[in-house]
Amino acid sequence: MSAVNWPDPLSKSKELYDRAAEVMPGGITRILPWQDPFPVYAKSGSGAYVTDVDGTRRLDLLNNFASLIHGHAHPAIVSAVQEQVANGTAFTLPTQPEVALAETICGRVEGFEWVRFSNSGSEAVMCAIKAARAITGRSKIVKAEGVYHGSYDYAEVSLDSSPENWGEDPTSIGYSKGTPEGVKNDVVVIPFNDTEAAERIIRANKDQIAAIIIDPAPSYFGFVPVSQSFIEMIRRVSTEIGAVFILDEVITFRVNRGGAQTRFNIKPDLTVLAKIIGGGFPVGAVVGSRKFMEVFDHRNGKPLLPWSGTFTANPVTMTAGKIALDLYTQADSDRLDVLGDRLRAGVTEAFAKADFPGQVTGFSSMFMVFGHQRTVLDYRSGYSSKEESKLIAKLQKNLVLEGYHIAKTGKAFLSTAMTESDVDGFIAATERAARQAVSQG
Repeated sequence: MSAVNWPDPLSKSKELYDRAAEVMPGGITRILPWQDPFPVYAKSGSGAYVTDVDGTRRLDLLNNFASLIHGHAHPAIVSAVQEQVANGTAFTLPTQPEVALAETICGRVEGFEWVRFSNSGSEAVMCAIKAARAITGRSKIVKAEGVYHGSYDYAEVSLDSSPENWGEDPTSIGYSKGTPEGVKNDVVVIPFNDTEAAERIIRANKDQIAAIIIDPAPSYFGFVPVSQSFIEMIRRVSTEIGAVFILDEVITFRVNRGGAQTRFNIKPDLTVLAKIIGGGFPVGAVVGSRKFMEVFDHRNGKPLLPWSGTFTANPVTMTAGKIALDLYTQADSDRLDVLGDRLRAGVTEAFAKADFPGQVTGFSSMFMVFGHQRTVLDYRSGYSSKEESKLIAKLQKNLVLEGYHIAKTGKAFLSTAMTESDVDGFIAATERAARQAVSQG
């Protein structure tokens, strides 16, 4: 370890950030990992831990935002990728690894028959929405307020609405400046888990709706699971109005060997996957029955939806993804459920001991800490004031100094590389970090 460490202005992370600020807007490429006053720069990762450029080792509870289900540099994945890289990283021609990964994915869920790969979850969501429009000939999509479905104008609508603009019923609010009015007009926003209101809003637009996209446990408000009555309504109404029901399992595919749809008995038309199916490499996929996936089939001429990409289904990603899924058994998922319950119970107790006015939510291997204690059922009940968000930012920064990485928004994810000892260490550190956050005002 070097003599100085983050956030010391003489640290190597500060040196790298100063260089980055000369060649990148704000000195960063991804906004979510930003850390005030400058980011911690990683040097290496092994298992559940990351070592930064100054030599400090921290437990990584972010795992590249849920994409590393087995932690960093799993030996089996590293070995398989090294072998594939030596044989080539990308080809114009299809390869055996993409067939093998597609077979593996289809073998995990009863309703998975065909797969179309892409390079990210955002791309996969875009692809699924375009598929629904091609199938139905309609333009509008339905999404729940405050739910993240990737970096796509339509998917971002009402992602961060606030009490100042969200209205009695959810309103279509552009996320980034310059979002076209046409985009907002083609997105119908519903309240998550409010079955009656959501059905009323959907039916008012029924003849124009191409797709209803739902995340079964949205990350922006603490991984609160979808209620049975809500998701059953989505399935029923989608069928009745002729819309395509898209389930976004980019993150939640980790909560069971067959994802949240297996765990909660959800029957979507199309499913969007990413994160863990790439084994640590860029990936995305749309999966579903042949009836809906035929939109991509070129064998009778030009398909309804042509879809391609230079690095789509590259053999490195496909190889890593298959190994990662083969290693992730139902027993592993069950163990992470237990580990997650241990962590959430311990953090709840730690907050009480520290008189920290917050809470932890989530289930399975996902959790989020809030700077308030209101019951979280949807985006509005989970919405944090500026003061509450600042409290979590203080907690998060204190945890970095304690040797633990979570997101500045409070989100975090477990990996199979973690142990009970790792979790217990995090709980103890959270109590210390929470006490300090309270004392900081």
